[in-house]
Amino acid sequence: MSNKKEFKTSLQRMLRARIPFISIRSIERTRVLEVIQQLAEEINIPIYVHSLSHGTFDVRTKKNVNDDRTVAGGLDFAVQNIAQRLNLTFVFTEVSDIEDDNIVSRHIYDGVVQAIEHGGSICLITTKSIWPQLQRLGMTITLDTPNEEEMLEVVKDCVLPYKNSITIEWDESDYKMAASILANMTKIEAENVLATQMAKGNLTKDDLKELVNAKDKLFSDISGLEKVKIEPSLLSVAGLSGLQHWLEHQKKLLTADLKSRKLRPPRGVLLVGVPGCGKSLSAKYIAANWNLPLYRLDLAAIQGQYLGQSENRLKDALASADNAAPCILWIDEIEKGLSGATASSDGGTSVRMVGQFLFWLQESTAKVFIVATANDVSKLPPELLRKGRFDELFFVDLPGEEERKDIIQLYIQRNLLSKPSDQMLQQLINISEGFAGSDIEGAVRDVAIQAVIHGDNFVDDTLYEKCFKNIVPLSKTAPEKIEAIRTWGRERALPASGVAWGNTMSDRILNKRSIIV
Repeated sequence: MSNKKEFKTSLQRMLRARIPFISIRSIERTRVLEVIQQLAEEINIPIYVHSLSHGTFDVRTKKNVNDDRTVAGGLDFAVQNIAQRLNLTFVFTEVSDIEDDNIVSRHIYDGVVQAIEHGGSICLITTKSIWPQLQRLGMTITLDTPNEEEMLEVVKDCVLPYKNSITIEWDESDYKMAASILANMTKIEAENVLATQMAKGNLTKDDLKELVNAKDKLFSDISGLEKVKIEPSLLSVAGLSGLQHWLEHQKKLLTADLKSRKLRPPRGVLLVGVPGCGKSLSAKYIAANWNLPLYRLDLAAIQGQYLGQSENRLKDALASADNAAPCILWIDEIEKGLSGATASSDGGTSVRMVGQFLFWLQESTAKVFIVATANDVSKLPPELLRKGRFDELFFVDLPGEEERKDIIQLYIQRNLLSKPSDQMLQQLINISEGFAGSDIEGAVRDVAIQAVIHGDNFVDDTLYEKCFKNIVPLSKTAPEKIEAIRTWGRERALPASGVAWGNTMSDRILNKRSIIV
């Protein structure tokens, strides 16, 4: 059932029960009034609406019954009529200063007391909290922005009437994809985006990308998150075929009907492994490949100095990510933000932040695909690694021989360099044993710098060899640390390379994991 249907059913019961005070939480006044008008006609009760621009009018006939546009004047009119007639309902759309004990709140309170005595009802459409003493006289109901089910109706109602006048290439799957993209936007925002696309005289499958861009602009400055710009032409991932294969299957689940099987959308992936091997690059690659906006959540940056501030900032940031869905949420080096969960030096802030994040990770149903990266897994709280938090745990190891060859050729091509001889290429592959992807990138970048300084003719096999031999990889400067990371990953995670860890007896005894094809 869509949120609007649930809202309508609940509001209908409250009106039939003659609840004296109803606070309606919503940022979409127009949608709320649409439902109220429908209920006024269906259950045949008089409902009057007050606004600062029209005064008080009958919601069914639109006939104005009181020209006083002030809130105080509207309340006086409502109280006077409620005292004279039974079962009247008045809806106020623009009331401010109701959070505390003040003149406005007291005025409404007195009106609700009159409503209790005469079977009336006073409703407020607001996004603010209500003075507690007033709220205890009634009930609260919320109308959220359209979910996918309701947004599908909005999309079709907006597009299908123009099917005979403009070219529309969308099929049923495209309508569902559009609904998925526009979900969590307001109805008017979605209608404006669709109308803008149709204004050019057609609606093509490529316009789905424009829907993503339009929504991205609306949420580009959401609190707690940093929008990451992506240049798809510069994004290529070499050597992570296992991860890429798994991601292709997850991409299909974004548009599949999962409700019948009681499955939730893909939740995300945790990438652990050696620093510099492409974990962070993978987040950008996924966003570009799936054509979704990428937001970065910096857990360290949301830390506050006051009690509860960090947790509130994290809650707001995660709520913003839900509103921006579908999107990719990138959490780089997650262990730095969620480590120390057992430490008491921070007053329990780490523990509460971990709890907040895990609850959202488990319960949120928004299509937010998380790409979390970690270098030192030992610092992560064990409950984060439990099955069901993330969809999968991948280990990004140092590249093997074939992977190093692909990475070398990738960066040579990207930097527009002349290729080394086949013999030198093989030698570079041997020299780069123990290199991370960032080490190889650095070596090729040194070659490119010399090409800029001295010209392309300066690039030869000797220069390639010299630049590669100048690199001292992390695997040699901190071998114990790197080996500890590799040992952990081989025993507990899937290989991102897609290559099995091995076929020896020791491998089978350790029960090393493999990708399900």
